[in-house]
Amino acid sequence: MDNNAALQPKIVFDCFAEVNKVPRPSKHEEKMIAFLEEFGKKFGLETQTDATGNVVIRKAATPGYENRKTVILQSHMDMVCEKNNDTTFDFDTQAIQTYVDGDWMKARGTTLGADDGIGVAMQMAILMADDVEHGPIECVFTRDEETGLTGAIGMESGFMNGDYLINLDSEDEGELFVSCAGGARTTAEFDITEEEVPAGYLKFRIDVKGLTGGHSGDDINKKRANANKLLVRFLCDEMEKTDLRLVDIQSGGKHNAIPRDGYAIVAVPADFKEQLRIDLNHYLADLEEEYSVTEPSLKILLESDGTADSAIERGVAQRILLACRAVHNGIMAMSQDLDWLVETSSNLASINKTEDGKVLINSSQRSSLGSRRDDMCATVRATFRLAGAKVETNEGYPGWKMNPNSEIVQIAAESYRRLFNKEPKILAIHAGLECGLFSEKYPHLDMVSFGPTLRGVHSPEERLLIPTVDLVWKHLLDILKNIPVK
Repeated sequence: MDNNAALQPKIVFDCFAEVNKVPRPSKHEEKMIAFLEEFGKKFGLETQTDATGNVVIRKAATPGYENRKTVILQSHMDMVCEKNNDTTFDFDTQAIQTYVDGDWMKARGTTLGADDGIGVAMQMAILMADDVEHGPIECVFTRDEETGLTGAIGMESGFMNGDYLINLDSEDEGELFVSCAGGARTTAEFDITEEEVPAGYLKFRIDVKGLTGGHSGDDINKKRANANKLLVRFLCDEMEKTDLRLVDIQSGGKHNAIPRDGYAIVAVPADFKEQLRIDLNHYLADLEEEYSVTEPSLKILLESDGTADSAIERGVAQRILLACRAVHNGIMAMSQDLDWLVETSSNLASINKTEDGKVLINSSQRSSLGSRRDDMCATVRATFRLAGAKVETNEGYPGWKMNPNSEIVQIAAESYRRLFNKEPKILAIHAGLECGLFSEKYPHLDMVSFGPTLRGVHSPEERLLIPTVDLVWKHLLDILKNIPVK
């Protein structure tokens, strides 16, 4: 990592550098689990791993703080693994390559892993520091937060034994989060048959590239384009004009990321070749106007492709594309209590033709109200079922309801005012946090979530605002010092 010595607080950034040496894709956190276990043992701390793979490391109180309430510090050990198309990188074996650009830390062509590696680093720094005043502490590291919250779902009863929980997985310094949305995933599966591309047809590859992307919860209100929607919109329009055949489609990626790129391979009559190019140029001009602010790097490319002699049967392809065009994407409803808060949304995450004769479509639905989340999922299911797909929605995860009498929120807010002479923002978030599951398993837990400022999470544009790490670190230490007695 460039310029590591200049970063403050040094202990936190040193820990973050160590975290980023360890591959930790969601559902493949074995190396990270072993790393944390070894870390706990190295410092002589009680370390436990449950059957799911969550790790807890306990540290006794510093002298004079033994009678304070126990604080649980919690973050997730996995990271979203996204890279630019022109970046060669193996997330299963390689260390994240970070660098400093002004006040920001970034990664070279990949996600940075500060979501939530910076939270992990802060916990490690607390555990190894010998100059921090605190009561009893439990540092909990959950696995697989990003692709299903399975670590929090599978956590054994009694694994955590604290009074307060501080979740270190929020992305705007100065904001204390006290509530979050619940979510679920809906998957549609189309069985497809292939037919020969008619003689005299020309094949083309159409690429959508350069979109901003982002988190499908945090960034759903930022008016960003969805690559799947842009691609499907053009294909549907062209299918109305000519006998377009869909050879292949591979678009989007992670269920919790707004898609940044995708492509389709199509075949059209040879005499439609020039019209296809003209239509694409007009379409790109329209999109550049529609997304002039949020998508300055948008590109749509057309090139000849001779890779296939067969295509998806036209009627099936049309049903797939029309369903993807019709299915809801983006905000469905804003909160009736808080004008600025997204209440309910859906993200069309990926469309993929598979090698075993299917087209799979993944989407995610979120809401701060369980009933509205269920309705959003049912709306998505209805769209795809009408088109003939097999559709399933997973069990999902609950939201976290605000506790208006929260002691830990009051402590955190008072600490922030005292340290920085300004008011923190006390907010709800449209993303999912593990606090929702913890509130079900541990209803007595009093919780708050905060963290340093991140931007572009779940995309290769992910970046960490360096000065905010020091602010959050000072805030965390002050909170720990001022935890009340039992």
